[in-house]
Amino acid sequence: MQYLEFEKEVEPLENEIEQLRLSDGYSSTTQEVVEQINAKRKEANKLLNSIYRKLDSWQTCQVARHPQRPQALDYIELLFSDFSELHGDRMYADDRAIIGGLARFGGDPVMVLGHQKGRETEDRIAHNFGMPHPEGYRKALRLIKLAEKFKIPLITLIDTPGAYCGIGSEERGISQAIGANLLALSRVRIPVVCAVIGEGGSGGALAIGVGDELLMLEHAVYSVITPEGCAAILWKEGEGNQEKAANAMRMRARDLEKLGLIDAIVPEPVGGAHRDREQAAANLGKELRAALTRLRKMSISTCLKRRESKLRDFGKYADKGS
Repeated sequence: MQYLEFEKEVEPLENEIEQLRLSDGYSSTTQEVVEQINAKRKEANKLLNSIYRKLDSWQTCQVARHPQRPQALDYIELLFSDFSELHGDRMYADDRAIIGGLARFGGDPVMVLGHQKGRETEDRIAHNFGMPHPEGYRKALRLIKLAEKFKIPLITLIDTPGAYCGIGSEERGISQAIGANLLALSRVRIPVVCAVIGEGGSGGALAIGVGDELLMLEHAVYSVITPEGCAAILWKEGEGNQEKAANAMRMRARDLEKLGLIDAIVPEPVGGAHRDREQAAANLGKELRAALTRLRKMSISTCLKRRESKLRDFGKYADKGS
């Protein structure tokens, strides 16, 4: 386990648990050692609960970026069956920062796509750290249209610091690719459920984040820019001001739920999704099923009207005067 700075007091307890679990005297029938482990696990969970209840926006951002946090392919493996990945945008290349394909969810056919950051250095480079190029979004657009053709629901898993903004990306039309996806998702005639599973950064997240329902994991973040980017713009110095920027942006799930920008918060296991990915996947699966059940009861015309109304309400405010 890799510990974040604010989790350091839990580390000794969990190390003790691991040492007891690996000790020569441990087995499922060794009552004394099992009781010690259970007592220490209870103590560790109590401490984690206390820590995670008080996370500020910057700490939540660190959890959302945790290197061991489940990514799109982890959730696809745990929640979907018969996944058949589809590659390429039929124009330029296959961008591995976007993963997608046909699958079954609860036995029903769906299209699933999401950002993939990668884990080890080589893997992260292959996936461009989850920052898609234009061809990644054009691949996503192809899959969106394919889902519409086959009249199957679309599920998207959002986890990116933002779209890649290098020279090549600009030359190949990143803004046009994102804009085309926003237009397509606002009009596509199928149920669309989006879930922020880690970072939801800027237009790179929004390009696969327009849908009928938007779910968000409890310790995920969703914002117009990264805290570092915001700090660099506002204070001309990103280093040292990212915490101030994160807290000002209100990027946590509970903040966004109060603003009416997300539809549901998916609870995470004690200490974050990275501590129990199976439980995290089960919680997400439950909310995805509930969302799809609600949407399947509506006609497509009702879904489209509801989707448009929801999008138009973003940013609405009441002027109470002076």
